[in-house]
Amino acid sequence: MFAVLIFLQSILPPSMAEYQRLRCRVAFHGLQFRPEIQVLGRRMVERLRAWGLPFLAFHPGLVRDTLAYHGCAELFQDVHTELIQHRRAQMIKQRIINEELSIDSHVRKRNGSCPLMPEEVGLVLRAMGYPPNTIIYLAGSETFGGQRVLIPLRAMFSKIVDYTSLCSKKELFNIIGPEEPLPFDMFQMPPSKSDTQLKNEWNKAGPRPRPLPPPPDRPIYRHEKEGWYGWITETDKEPEPSLMDLRMQAHRLIWNALDYIVSVEADAFLPGFHNDGSGWPDFSSLVMGQRLYEIASSRTYRPDRKVLAELFDSIRDDIYNPKHNWTHAVREHLTQSLSEEGLIKESLFSKPTSFLSHPLPECSCMVSSSGNPNPVRDVNGRLLYGGEDKCPDWMQRSFSVSMKETEVEQGEVDETEPIIYETDSDNSEDSTSKNNTTLFFDRDEELDPND
Repeated sequence: MFAVLIFLQSILPPSMAEYQRLRCRVAFHGLQFRPEIQVLGRRMVERLRAWGLPFLAFHPGLVRDTLAYHGCAELFQDVHTELIQHRRAQMIKQRIINEELSIDSHVRKRNGSCPLMPEEVGLVLRAMGYPPNTIIYLAGSETFGGQRVLIPLRAMFSKIVDYTSLCSKKELFNIIGPEEPLPFDMFQMPPSKSDTQLKNEWNKAGPRPRPLPPPPDRPIYRHEKEGWYGWITETDKEPEPSLMDLRMQAHRLIWNALDYIVSVEADAFLPGFHNDGSGWPDFSSLVMGQRLYEIASSRTYRPDRKVLAELFDSIRDDIYNPKHNWTHAVREHLTQSLSEEGLIKESLFSKPTSFLSHPLPECSCMVSSSGNPNPVRDVNGRLLYGGEDKCPDWMQRSFSVSMKETEVEQGEVDETEPIIYETDSDNSEDSTSKNNTTLFFDRDEELDPND
């Protein structure tokens, strides 16, 4: 029990430095995925590298529980709004949330509590100068709202892939393994209700947004009730998950493991939502912590959603044709999140909850060849940045050997010119035209909302 409490505690005192090192080794080395999952994950990374372009991993963070917890129902439409509100009502009943059921989602959005929508992520990436042929790996086995919310992002970037497009059905089947067959037809028609019962239920529904009933002259077809949200047309009580639902939830854990491996190895990672210290680390927070532990200088964006919400509100009237100062502000914000200031800010938010999302400086050490940054502390004297212990001699020797091998490999290149990644529209060899087409949205005409 004592060991479990130590592992769950976010910050340990200096007298327990050995326990902290043990936690780091267990969290980032001891816990491993199954060998077949690791092999397939590395194979997916190799297939992405085979295209010869760097790739970016993006996790939308659009999960029903997250949206319900933070009150982001009004960002969606139709049946999805009611599904979020229904889950929020359950959380209130279970005392997970001590708030009202109906709140202004747009206020929460401006406060930075709601995830970035895929359309906004696409505009941010365009502002950062990513070309339309950028390879984007879509992580996360569950994206609430389905493919419809991803349409704007796919319109801006054509090379969006996920585990289904990188792996064959046979490879995914081998990862899952043999399973018992389920009954072929698991759908059961709900008991019919009289017109009086339907009318009374509709009158008692209250002001909640509900899907309109179908016209009386058109029957409700079978396929309209077989969806995972089909129960909303018949009852206010969400049914218990079926055997197929439970099986799909187990499969999602495997797909999340594959997404985790690819996201850690990606050239850049952008989270659509991470907890920011408001709860236990989610998928994006764990990926950011792993990338920070393995390579602290990796390009891991840590956007402040409140700042981005203010920037998007300023161009809401003409969102696809922002001014240059807006583009400069977005670039400055995301570039700042990669710097030392971004690490310090992330440490303030994430470290008090769990060291897994920000394992610095507890899980790192300083080699003698690197510079010693000035340690930064908060008001309570806790280290936020710098102050790492000196690495042991065996680690410094192995580091120096790897650096020498890298220098030898670079010396064998014979000073070849660097590779320049061009966009699809850069077909001419005129260098002047290339310099004049730095930003994709300055030349794009296909995404005009007036078309």
